[in-house]
Amino acid sequence: MSGLGSVFAHPPALIAYLTVGYPSIAATRKLVPLLAAAGCDMIELGIPFSDPLADGATIQKATHQALLNGVTPPLCLDLAAELRQHTAVPLAFMTYFNLLLNYGLAEFCARAGAAGVGGLIIPDLPPDEGEELRALARAHGVDLVYFLAPTSTDQRIRLVADRAQGFIYLVSLTGVTGARDSLPADLEDFVARVRRVARQPLAVGFGIGTPEQAARVARVADGVIVGSRLLQIAEQDDDSFSQVAAFARGLKSALASLER
Repeated sequence: MSGLGSVFAHPPALIAYLTVGYPSIAATRKLVPLLAAAGCDMIELGIPFSDPLADGATIQKATHQALLNGVTPPLCLDLAAELRQHTAVPLAFMTYFNLLLNYGLAEFCARAGAAGVGGLIIPDLPPDEGEELRALARAHGVDLVYFLAPTSTDQRIRLVADRAQGFIYLVSLTGVTGARDSLPADLEDFVARVRRVARQPLAVGFGIGTPEQAARVARVADGVIVGSRLLQIAEQDDDSFSQVAAFARGLKSALASLER
């Protein structure tokens, strides 16, 4: 089982998303170990990009501020290596392919692996165009995670199931990231459709912002991904980020009763 896949040995897993450098670089240094201590099983670190096409207003705002704060891919790699010294929780990078291509795919994968990053999540890289990056990532012990959406065809589900590493990221809805008042009524059917084909763990993200929503997802999926709501709380919190920690503990408590 891969480094990221091991997170799902005792599902459901809680995965937290943070934009690196938001609200500040110092905040990211505090938030990662804090979230790990609050029960998060994996931390997704977003490398800011100027055109975050999969993201809604909250993460777009966070990304813009992080860029203004001077966050770059080299800084994210250095920070990941630093954070690895303070937490054993697996780390994954979420970003867009253009940044990696500009940096150099081989060099980025080498540095990510050396920094202790266990996975890459690239929303704009389809599996039929990702073989070069997948091979380079695998050579350095890094999983390449692919996405599926409710609109994915059976053919696309089979392709992703054949090539995804670590886990498969299921987008709960047709749209962009951001907390919602409710999740789609057919979410369970979508997860079941993928489950019939895929052997990898399935983690659901996009739109999850409450313990109740997380628990609903966890009844059918192996992992729950929460990002936008965490960033909203972090923006309003004080330097101790006590509200962020309390929110994460609430999410973990909602999932703990469902462990299987």
